[in-house]
Amino acid sequence: MKKLLVVVGAAVAGFTAGILMAPKSGKETRQDIKDKTSSMKSKADKQVKQAKTAAKEGLESVKASAKKATK
Repeated sequence: MKKLLVVVGAAVAGFTAGILMAPKSGKETRQDIKDKTSSMKSKADKQVKQAKTAAKEGLESVKASAKKATK
């Protein structure tokens, strides 16, 4: 999880630096930041959902194995 946060942080920093150095107006820059933030939030939400699903499936598997072991 820590590595994922580092990668995301580096991506955000790189994107921000690129945006700030680009020859665009402030309005265009703010819109670019808003669009990228929205996109990243959407991707993060999808990954969280996938992680929750995987954790739930793993828990069900462990429960099933434990139930078999106690019989």
